[in-house]
Amino acid sequence: MGVEQQLLIEQRVTNEARSPFVAYLLAILLWGFGAHRFYLGRYMSGFIMLALWGIGWLTAPILIGWLPIALVAVWMVVDLFLIPGMIREDQAVLRQQLAAELAGFR
Repeated sequence: MGVEQQLLIEQRVTNEARSPFVAYLLAILLWGFGAHRFYLGRYMSGFIMLALWGIGWLTAPILIGWLPIALVAVWMVVDLFLIPGMIREDQAVLRQQLAAELAGFR
């Protein structure tokens, strides 16, 4: 693969990759709703986080809901450290797809 092709791939990765700023903004502002996971393409875990958060708040008056709320809160703190890795992983997948796409056009 030539230097021009690598530059083209890196330019497209830069343009198409998810923004860490947006991911952190969603994580901090919409805390337990899992919006950052939806944004990063982790739909199933985003839905699970949203469901646990909702069930937790619905059942909080009878004290059962504090356990799922606490679980989501811990999950969110961990996610604050995982967001950069998720973005790097998505960029690597995008690089592979673009490289395969360019190789197919030869």
